[in-house]
Amino acid sequence: MSRWQRLVRKAGWALFTILFVVILNFFLFRILPGDPARQGVRDPRLTPETVEAIRVRFGLDKPVINCIQTFSPLEFGDCGVNPLEAQFFIYVANLLRGDLGMSFYYNRPVGDILGERLWNTVLLIGAGQILAIFAGALFGLGAAWKARTSIDYSALIAGLVAWSVPTFWLGIILLFWGSNNGFPIGGKETPGMSSYPFMMRMNDFLHHLFLPTVTYTIVFMGEYLLIMRSSLLDVFAEDYILTAKAKGLNTFQILKDHALKNGMLPLVTIIAINLGYTVAGVIQIESVFSWPGLGGALYEAVTRRDFPMLQGGFLLIAVSVIAANFIADLTYAYLDPRVQVE
Repeated sequence: MSRWQRLVRKAGWALFTILFVVILNFFLFRILPGDPARQGVRDPRLTPETVEAIRVRFGLDKPVINCIQTFSPLEFGDCGVNPLEAQFFIYVANLLRGDLGMSFYYNRPVGDILGERLWNTVLLIGAGQILAIFAGALFGLGAAWKARTSIDYSALIAGLVAWSVPTFWLGIILLFWGSNNGFPIGGKETPGMSSYPFMMRMNDFLHHLFLPTVTYTIVFMGEYLLIMRSSLLDVFAEDYILTAKAKGLNTFQILKDHALKNGMLPLVTIIAINLGYTVAGVIQIESVFSWPGLGGALYEAVTRRDFPMLQGGFLLIAVSVIAANFIADLTYAYLDPRVQVE
């Protein structure tokens, strides 16, 4: 099997996984207790007629699939409904058109809401991941090169502490520190800043982004530091590193040409997995700093039984994880030609 055939096979499995996620994603939220027609509005004055009108508005009056009803005991048999008019088939048809549905709570397209929230989360993740990868790889490299010295022990302790500290606790500590040093303690921007010049709005945005980014960086930097150190210690013990030293190569040449590519392999896997999961995994940071991201949107959707929001958000997360792992496979093949895309 050629390299391209293996690549196509891997891409096919990724698409199959996405298809499975779409099916699971739809039915998973239908088992949640509660009526979304009431949960989304939460108005005790709603009459039964109004609730029924809301169900009709969002298609909740239709069977989930064929004759399996919603929000009532399961009923099987001839329900007199066209199977293609069931919620599941309507959902799949809309999804093929790129329509994620209408939010029960906001009464807006889910794609628009998730797009706004996702952009905020991507800004937070992007800045935090870049800093965490750079700092973790650099400190891990220094610790491995100076193994069993005070530099190594200090980096190891710092990495363990950063990795083990609870994310919400670290966020609260930095929140207290920032509130005493002129940093905003919540939100994405100061109210009323939209009328100010662009540079002032950008400066205000960066001030709001600083504390969440530092929290994210510290938490993930510890993990990357420990993995990079451990991986490089194994690489430095290989015979080809000893041979490179015997040839008289300097430290930079040994690291650049012989150690880093092999040492980066485990780190690539962890980075790819983290990039996928942290699309929603920053919910603690977003909650502490009131950052309007995707994690907070999903939490609100769970409490409101907002099925379209949950389906769209979890589908986005699943696609992110699958895509990140696929990219990791490709990166593996680039860093180590012996690794084949299987």
